[in-house]
Amino acid sequence: MSVQNDPSGPVQEAAATAEDAGAAPSEAAGAAPLVTGRQRLVAGLWPPRLSRAQLIVALLLFVLGLGLAIQVRSTSDTGGVLRGARQEDLVRILTELDNRSQRLEDEKRGLENQRSELETSSDQAAEALRQTRQKAQELGVLAGTVRAEGPGITLTITDPHGGVEADSLLDTLQELRAAGAEAIQINDVRVAADTYFTDGTDGVRIDGHKVAQPYEFKVIGNPPDLEPALNIPGGVVQTLEKEQATADVVRSQKIVVDALRPSEQPDYARSSR
Repeated sequence: MSVQNDPSGPVQEAAATAEDAGAAPSEAAGAAPLVTGRQRLVAGLWPPRLSRAQLIVALLLFVLGLGLAIQVRSTSDTGGVLRGARQEDLVRILTELDNRSQRLEDEKRGLENQRSELETSSDQAAEALRQTRQKAQELGVLAGTVRAEGPGITLTITDPHGGVEADSLLDTLQELRAAGAEAIQINDVRVAADTYFTDGTDGVRIDGHKVAQPYEFKVIGNPPDLEPALNIPGGVVQTLEKEQATADVVRSQKIVVDALRPSEQPDYARSSR
């Protein structure tokens, strides 16, 4: 019995082994596909996993953005009103702002002059006494305990339909104060820092005193500052016209404010000097 040697046998077995080895990676790839970088990025971002600190920061940023949006809108609305104003109205508003700045500068300059006089006076005690008496007189005017006279305006508000209430008179008073009014009297009531307005069944009361229309404001101050402040767009005069009331302003070089408030002494407070 003879055995023949097949030289192709080992070759065929090697080839089969190589084919099996090449097929293995392909089959493995088919079983578990490769993951790209983009897929890994998406998997890391979604679904989101936020910590408590990140949620707080996000909430604060949202609130900040909302506040900025409201502020921008409010500024835009104000700018829209000014854009719709006439040229003479804009000039009046700018003049009023300049006048207020000038009044503040004058007040600052006056205080600096008082300090200089007190520092350079040969008799500082006498100078201090003089300034104290002058300041007491000025405070008496502001407190309404002494008479006052000077240039100013008379504002007369006529309200035939009864549409003017306490808040309208208060707005008028605040506008006059902002324009530099130094002494104010409404009908027979002297206005001071603690003056209040109320609506009653019998009409408007000021500091508890009933006042009837027409409401007459006697105001001491610089007339070129006071009158334009009442006539600015959206100001006192236009607001009263919406209530079907009229406001007449008359300038004068001598306004007398003679209604007085009682001088009250504090019960507990004493000077610390």
